[in-house]
Amino acid sequence: RMLTRTPSVVAQVFLLLSIVLVIAIAVIQINQQQILSPGLKYGIVLDAGSSRTTVYVYEWPAEKENNTGVVSQNFKCNVKGPGISSYESSPGALAKPLDDCLNKVKARIPVHLHKNTSVYLGATAGMRLLRLQNESAANEVLASIQNYFRAQPFEFRGAQIITGPEEGVYGWITANYLMGNFLERNLWRTWVHPYRKETTGALDLGGASTQISFIPEDPEGHFNSTLQVKLYGYNYNVYTHSYQCYGRDEAEKRLLALLLQKSNSSANVDNPCFPQNYNTALTMKYLFGSLCTQSLRPANYYPNQLVNFHGTGDPGLCQEMVSLLFNFTACRDREDCPFNGIHQPKAKGKFVAFSGFYYTMNALNLSGHFSLDDFNSSMWFFCSQSWAQLQLMLPKFEEIYARSYCFSANFIYYLLVHGYNFNAETWPQIHFQKEVGNSSIAWSLGYMLSLTNMIPAESKLIQLPLKPPLFAGLLVFLTATALLCLLFLVYLCIVSHHQKNIPQVEHVFIPE
Repeated sequence: RMLTRTPSVVAQVFLLLSIVLVIAIAVIQINQQQILSPGLKYGIVLDAGSSRTTVYVYEWPAEKENNTGVVSQNFKCNVKGPGISSYESSPGALAKPLDDCLNKVKARIPVHLHKNTSVYLGATAGMRLLRLQNESAANEVLASIQNYFRAQPFEFRGAQIITGPEEGVYGWITANYLMGNFLERNLWRTWVHPYRKETTGALDLGGASTQISFIPEDPEGHFNSTLQVKLYGYNYNVYTHSYQCYGRDEAEKRLLALLLQKSNSSANVDNPCFPQNYNTALTMKYLFGSLCTQSLRPANYYPNQLVNFHGTGDPGLCQEMVSLLFNFTACRDREDCPFNGIHQPKAKGKFVAFSGFYYTMNALNLSGHFSLDDFNSSMWFFCSQSWAQLQLMLPKFEEIYARSYCFSANFIYYLLVHGYNFNAETWPQIHFQKEVGNSSIAWSLGYMLSLTNMIPAESKLIQLPLKPPLFAGLLVFLTATALLCLLFLVYLCIVSHHQKNIPQVEHVFIPE
């Protein structure tokens, strides 16, 4: 009896152990799944502006939020030399300056991801002007960029000239994205849409155009100028307008052309916006070669003829001349039409002013928020300095920028106050800044974000504690063990039952 009881106990223990192990392994396998992020994806955007090209490298986790990647700036590189529109007569010369930046970019992105990294080039107002002026030259510049990228290891998605409204909206997307107005992390570290968070308006000042973009009080009333943007599952109706020829460089050329027009001499011209005692000679081609100044071109136009400009540093006269760059009468005093006959809803809420706006304020030793009075007094002080004093005042001194800051400041004053109708009360709502964290405020990030809507998310890779073959093997082994134990126990039961039913034979001892 003792012998049959021992195997029965052993079989029962094995059966229980097998069942417990099968359940335990299954529970662990299901609950301990580790979701591994499929790593990072990269994208490269070349911001081909009128005065220079900037290369941005962006990265984002390969799984996405509501179809839009959570993107951050990984690297930024300024391409040496002027903007791509300056290469109209020698498009082949573009390759060398691009090489320096692209070699640095290759080092920032893991080699095995190069072929899956998309490159986009967006050209702005400089190329928009060139295309209007000489379409075949603009096409040649873009074609030479296409050729250049064919030899690169990245996936080139094309060079395109983006429109003014697109540039405005992409800048608006960048500013709001970086300020956390579309997404924020909650207590559980997951991304959520912020509750009732207001968006911020965007003011961008480039070399050839300037943009204003914001969500108006009544988007329905301005449907002609509003663009619908969908990000993270939400729709936004953004009013945007781009003013061609109102970028800093083109506006200054228009001012110089006007000064020449009003001057008695065609060889020597006083400029109240240049610092006192500053002198420079500029060619007629520099002044009148652009589409923005073509209408001011004199009858006797010789491209290589030099004009000498002499700075007089007169803030009052500078302001007077700058006001002539705006047509305030085209609107006939309509409130929703500030200048040049362009319809604009009332600017509302907070604004961020970046690019040229920021650099000019920085030169005046201003940044962030400040009053209109502070701005005016800083501008007046700056514009009264001589060229020698400016060289001591500016932390970073580059002639081409230093000579123009006084003009830029006056231009910004007229654009924001008389153009967009900001006043002493609403001016402090404008925040002048260059970046948020380590990311530059520029249209290129908004461009990338919009494009990540088209980049498919990679599925999360699920890593299990046990490799599938091992898991299956263990399950088969333990299930087989459990079945064998069960069969053995059934067999013992049958044997024991059979033994009970055999009739007992009594041994009768017969006495001898």
